[in-house]
Amino acid sequence: MTQSPPTASGVVTRFAPSPTGFLHIGGARTALFNWLYARHTGGKFLVRVEDTDRERSTEAAVAAIFEGLDWLGLKSDDEVVFQYSRADRHRAVVHEMLAAGRAYRCWMTVEELAAAREAARAGGPALRSPWRDAPPPKDPSLPHVIRFKGPTEGTTLVDDLVKGPVTFNNADLDDLVLLRADGAPTYNLAVVVDDHDMGVTHVIRGDDHLNNAARQTLIYQANGWTLPAFGHIPLIHGPDGAKLSKRHGAQAVGEFADMGYIPEGMRNYLARLGWGHGDDEVFTDEQAISWFDVKDVVKAPARLDWAKLNFINGQHLRQADDARLADLTLKALQAQKAALPADAAARLLAVVPQVKEGAKTILELAEHCAFALKVRPLVLEEKTVKQLTDETVERLTRLRAQLAAAPVWGVSELETLLKSFAESEGVGFGKFGPSLRGVLTGGSQAPDLNKIMAALGRDESLGRLDDALASRA
Repeated sequence: MTQSPPTASGVVTRFAPSPTGFLHIGGARTALFNWLYARHTGGKFLVRVEDTDRERSTEAAVAAIFEGLDWLGLKSDDEVVFQYSRADRHRAVVHEMLAAGRAYRCWMTVEELAAAREAARAGGPALRSPWRDAPPPKDPSLPHVIRFKGPTEGTTLVDDLVKGPVTFNNADLDDLVLLRADGAPTYNLAVVVDDHDMGVTHVIRGDDHLNNAARQTLIYQANGWTLPAFGHIPLIHGPDGAKLSKRHGAQAVGEFADMGYIPEGMRNYLARLGWGHGDDEVFTDEQAISWFDVKDVVKAPARLDWAKLNFINGQHLRQADDARLADLTLKALQAQKAALPADAAARLLAVVPQVKEGAKTILELAEHCAFALKVRPLVLEEKTVKQLTDETVERLTRLRAQLAAAPVWGVSELETLLKSFAESEGVGFGKFGPSLRGVLTGGSQAPDLNKIMAALGRDESLGRLDDALASRA
């Protein structure tokens, strides 16, 4: 693999998920921050799948990760790199370090290693193998690992873009394994080699990797490679301040999609988890790209706020294309195996503009559209049947005549007609509005009467009204 060519700004970021499970909301935010920073600087956003853990990495998890990234609209600017396929390159670097005296072979037994780790946990020095400066055993072909030969004195500085300068004592950093006994490269080694070869200039990731940054810095230095800038972002906590877990609700990006959130709403909300631009809550991708800088990410953990997510998603839903929302609503209803009329798509396209303002998710939008998908004759609620007194039926009959003669069937025109009718009858809407609503919706939640009829169309509205009036004849 050749090093990725430089961008106009020189900035290259990456998102490097491990395919051992779904794309977590925390991982999605990390991917978004990398994507935003690359776009903000005119740089490049890359994706690398860290699949070296062959026992836990699965094709299903890989697929789930890319489904989540695709849904969010966060695609790599270059071909995706799979870490496991680069194992030969990783091993080659280790052997170069070995030849340069930056690594050494270690023949510690399992028992010796356990004792050394126990001593380190008890407050002793970081793990240093007795083979660090010893000659090889009589039989060097015995199973062994290759360890990093790091400095034992001084400090290592990680000048973090989010945390600020963080200093590590080298005496506390053990001689980590670079190659296992079976020749498999370890995480810290593979990450450094891949980031270097991919030309990554900014490593933006969760702050649970902060300690790794010190070890990786030493590996960079041992190879004479230019260090990337590190930015470690705080984790996401639940509303109660505890680490996010299943008890807080959805965690996987796919779950949020299934719950009816739309990608632009989710991107906006994720961007607000630990970063912001003044008091701006709702913004476009273009605004986020213009404003975002990793240096502005806050140091404290962000908290998942369902109310704010719903608000932000609802705002983006209002701005979304009606045809797209109708299609998403249809798919959501089909996923629920709802009974739908043959012309459901056309009905949804007509009703979505009238009801989307009150919905926060696609699932709520589907609920708001339910009245328009009912098939005649509607089953009326008992309270609607009781409201259809002789007086009300006569009044609705007169209204029906005016509706049939309406020259224009639009939201504002229908509103004017209903107000004019109430005035001509000398009554308030309460005398006929509830019964008309029940007749048109069958009891389902719905918007104002004029919007209900505009969404249903002239023929369907008059047909539902006729059905109800005929049932009282």
